[in-house]
Amino acid sequence: MKAFFILRNRCKFTYNKLNLMIRRISFLLFLILLAIILVFNPNFKTIVAGVSILLFGMIMLEEGFKVFTKGPLQIILKKATNKLYKSITVGAFVTALIQSSSLVSVITISFISAGLITLAEGLGLIFGANIGTTATAWLVAGFGLKINIATLAMPMLVFGIIFSFQKKIYLKGIGSVLAGLGFFFLGIHYMKQGFDVFSNYIDLTQYSVSGFLGVLIYTGIGIVITTILQSSSATLALILTALAAGQIHYENALALAIGSNIGTTITAVLGAISSNISGKRLAGAHLIFNVSIGVIAVIFIFPLANFVNYLSEVVGISSSDFTLKLALFHTIFNVLGVLIMIPFISRLEKFLLRFFKDEKDKGIDESKYLNEAILAFPATVISSLLNETKYLYKNAIFEIVAHGLNIHRDDINSNEKIKNIIKKSTKNLQVDVENLYYKKVKTIYGEILKYASTAQKQLRLTEKQNNKITDIKIANRKMVEAIKDVKELNKNLNIALASDNKYLLNEYNNFRKKVIKVIRIIYLFRTQENTKKYAQKLTELKKEAKQNKKINNKSLDKLIRDDLITVEMASSLFNDYANVNDMIKKLIEVAELLYDEKDSLFE
Repeated sequence: MKAFFILRNRCKFTYNKLNLMIRRISFLLFLILLAIILVFNPNFKTIVAGVSILLFGMIMLEEGFKVFTKGPLQIILKKATNKLYKSITVGAFVTALIQSSSLVSVITISFISAGLITLAEGLGLIFGANIGTTATAWLVAGFGLKINIATLAMPMLVFGIIFSFQKKIYLKGIGSVLAGLGFFFLGIHYMKQGFDVFSNYIDLTQYSVSGFLGVLIYTGIGIVITTILQSSSATLALILTALAAGQIHYENALALAIGSNIGTTITAVLGAISSNISGKRLAGAHLIFNVSIGVIAVIFIFPLANFVNYLSEVVGISSSDFTLKLALFHTIFNVLGVLIMIPFISRLEKFLLRFFKDEKDKGIDESKYLNEAILAFPATVISSLLNETKYLYKNAIFEIVAHGLNIHRDDINSNEKIKNIIKKSTKNLQVDVENLYYKKVKTIYGEILKYASTAQKQLRLTEKQNNKITDIKIANRKMVEAIKDVKELNKNLNIALASDNKYLLNEYNNFRKKVIKVIRIIYLFRTQENTKKYAQKLTELKKEAKQNKKINNKSLDKLIRDDLITVEMASSLFNDYANVNDMIKKLIEVAELLYDEKDSLFE
């Protein structure tokens, strides 16, 4: 088994190393190609500079809005998922507002990874995000290309930088948003200016291809450009500025827009290669959705173009205003795609769950809820740490405690009387508590502490969130300490079971009764609806355990005086008496820390 885990980890390391090498080589080749183009075609540099400034602006926009994802944005996205129409609407609105479908995707993946929302609920947000990305086309076509956008960009940059130097985090966020918008508009200005200069030397329209062949070729070009730029919004801005400058024909621009929608999935797929299963499923959904609507748009491009012409006349868009007509086309085929996919969401979810199978039989040394995606936001990391700790508590810890007492867990969780369970549980289960700890607890315990410490170091946590993570760490420490108590108890219990001394066995059976009673109530506390009833019982038992540690056991004193047990037996009983009460107190405290659901994760 150990050899298997070593081999598996080596394979994972080799795969990740190869993946990283491919990415580095691809990036280097792209830089060389870009340098060659700029050296041999200097007229292209203004356009490239414009694209770069625009992309930098989008990065700043995303970073700025991340400041506000700690509470409000996460609450909005979380509460929007209870109804499909709400999740699509909110996904579209938020994406249009923050100009970043990738940020919405990151939040969605984190929520799914942490178990806060289901895959089906996340799909609604992603579908809505696709509609939200059409806002970029309207912003560029209806605003960025109609006025001298640079005059608006400069004040935004000035105020953005001023806000960025402020100490308060939300002011820094506002500064990043303003500066991001400034760079976004400035990028459009330089792209437009670049195409105007570029057209004096080269007329790209001579490379236009009409008919269905042109649709296929330019769709492919759109895919390639978006894959390089890693942003469909940036590709759309490039298409619109080229169209406004007369460097591409309207028909070819429509195909490029379809290609940009398909190309954006390449980024999601590449990002999901090293992602967890939730990321892979969402990337799969993104790919299926965008490719499906892309294929539909390609097949019906000419009827859709005619419909856009008709709709343009109705809403008052000039027949020669091709940039606004392209924005309308982009919106129509995205909305149409969502409407077509809505009836198939449940089927899509089933397919993704079946195709991207989670590892049901994960190694006992592997975490079930912890992955890199959950570290994006406080709410998701707390939820995942809580779920991982609960899983460890109700499975590994209770198994070790129960088997350490030579009791089966099914008996504890049943309605059978405790005295009957003790009466029939007379065999030594041959449990190696220390081995079980190293096999089932130690690695996961380390992972939980690692993720908890990383979150407290990297994330901006409220005092309540920081305290919650600290409570989770304390709960894990207490579980490990309880195992140490069980280890000592198990050794002496097995001696008692093998002994002919009925008085010694009776005392250890009393210890077992006390622990079984506590474990049973904890089981009911976390599984039954009436938690207050069992919470009260646990409080009383914890108080009793604390008092017992201070009170001398009179029955033990009597056994010693009457020479019914040896000195060695008495020593073991006194130690285990303290261990049992200590273990009971820790198990109850862990239950209280883990199953107190009053605090909101988003505060």
